[in-house]
Amino acid sequence: MDQQNLAVAIGESFETYHDQVAMCYLEAGAWRKMSYGEMRDQVRIVARALLALGVQPGDRLGIFAPNRPEWTLTDLGVLSIRGISVPIYATNTAEQAAYIITDTQMTILFTGDQEQYDKVQAMREQLPNLTRIIAFDDSTQLHSADSLYFSQFLQMGTEEWETAVADRLQAATSTELATIIYTSGTTGEPKGVMLTHANLYHQFVAMTGKFVVGPGDRSLCFLPLTHVYERAWSYYIFKTGAANYYLANPKEVIATMGEVKPTVMVSVPRLYEKVYAAVHHSLEGGSALKEKMFHWAVGVGRDYQYRRKAQRPLGLFITLKHALADRLVLHKIRDLVGGPKNFFSAGGAPLAREIEEFFFAAGLLVCEGFGLTECSPMVTFNTPSAFKFGTVGKPIPGCEIRFGENDEILVKSPGVMQGYYNKPEETADAFIDGWFRTGDVGKFDDEGFLRITDRIKDMIITSGGKNIAPQRIETAVAKDHYIEQFIAIGDRRKFISALIVPNFVALREYAQNHGIANTTAEALVQHPDIIAFYRARIDDHSQGLANYEQVKQFTLLPALFSQETGELTPTQKIKRKVVAQNYADVIDAMYPAD
Repeated sequence: MDQQNLAVAIGESFETYHDQVAMCYLEAGAWRKMSYGEMRDQVRIVARALLALGVQPGDRLGIFAPNRPEWTLTDLGVLSIRGISVPIYATNTAEQAAYIITDTQMTILFTGDQEQYDKVQAMREQLPNLTRIIAFDDSTQLHSADSLYFSQFLQMGTEEWETAVADRLQAATSTELATIIYTSGTTGEPKGVMLTHANLYHQFVAMTGKFVVGPGDRSLCFLPLTHVYERAWSYYIFKTGAANYYLANPKEVIATMGEVKPTVMVSVPRLYEKVYAAVHHSLEGGSALKEKMFHWAVGVGRDYQYRRKAQRPLGLFITLKHALADRLVLHKIRDLVGGPKNFFSAGGAPLAREIEEFFFAAGLLVCEGFGLTECSPMVTFNTPSAFKFGTVGKPIPGCEIRFGENDEILVKSPGVMQGYYNKPEETADAFIDGWFRTGDVGKFDDEGFLRITDRIKDMIITSGGKNIAPQRIETAVAKDHYIEQFIAIGDRRKFISALIVPNFVALREYAQNHGIANTTAEALVQHPDIIAFYRARIDDHSQGLANYEQVKQFTLLPALFSQETGELTPTQKIKRKVVAQNYADVIDAMYPAD
């Protein structure tokens, strides 16, 4: 039995941590718990039911649902019988889901709620290979004879199939495909990343000894499990005997953190940006004394934590001063995110150093890393014992990095994918001399920490020949409390401009407090006082940018970029080319002399 097979490795946890809590989920407003022993039994029932349906090794089976325990139970059940699990973002359109189902010749699909089920039904005639649709939610209204509920499906997993499941698992290897994960497609058609069990298992090897996680720890699973970051992390949670708390709606994450009090978790930078912005926004309506006390406390906290990091003596005065700062301010920041943490982790986009240091001052370490779906995902990470803010850390164990043309980051690692499913040409283009091309630009500093400067395809080259990294601008400005979405524009233009979608909840409150009567989105984005308000905030956030990087013109938009209009990926990344096309007239109006 191959110990680096995910089903085998996590199966060992079922026995080792039999009575420990493995999963927690909301049911009728209360958190329900499932032990590792109970989780083992449910995974086996799923595996047996899949065999009863005739699933063969190598068959592709899909999961089209928000986060919920059934998602993981199904995923592990598929892996236990040597199937290939294919996740589909719950927010994908019917056409996007159909593309993945068709491309993988999927035979069985699990859906979350009515929304995902109906999307599949809308494309049903175009999906001849799909033989079964299994709905997790018993309230789903089924419309075809090949559909059934998950509860009915489980009844098929009778004990007579137990030996067959054991035989499949005995024959399982780490070199087999575990999953095909489709990339977000910011620059074109989605590509199915093929990852083996060994690719993903390497993440366990890389994290062991670097991060302390185990029984008694709680992780809030709020990023979509379709995303390799949350999925690989969840595997590690189960490998180490910790508990995974499932949250279906990511918009409820901050409130849920206060309830669950996670001790470890992964996130994208937007969560940290929102907390940072909310805290600083609360100061704007307060007294000068309150603001002064806040900044004093954060400064004390930062000094205290850096002294501890450098193992410098603290002394009685510094210790007492920190205790006062903590009692007055710092503990309130920790309370916002559910109390103390072993560590946070951040990935998927750049995180401003000032935000990292803000959390650090409050005793909350954010370990930023760098990775891609194609790398399972981590390439580098900061760790609690070796971190440097403003960087994405050092290469994970077993990973090599070198730099190619235009300082592109090239990677060799046991985590690198096998290729793109059904796309041999794209696979060949993704490698150079055996090194995976990340598409990201970066460099090592003198201590061996990696700094990411931009993505090659995102680089803005102005008409004056300036090479500008838009992410640097966006990271500096978009952390503002009054900004929901922000994209820098300027390729082949004279200067940098921006399209901005306001945070309309915050903006309406501001407008009402300043005597602006009409608070519709359309009226607000055209109001001269509102435009001046944003001009001042942009200028304030841009002080650290070079003159040619600063936003000279901007337009406030009345509606969010969305996945439905093709402007966002399922992971909420902005598709620059689509936005440029959809708002061509608006952008042109900011450059009247071009």
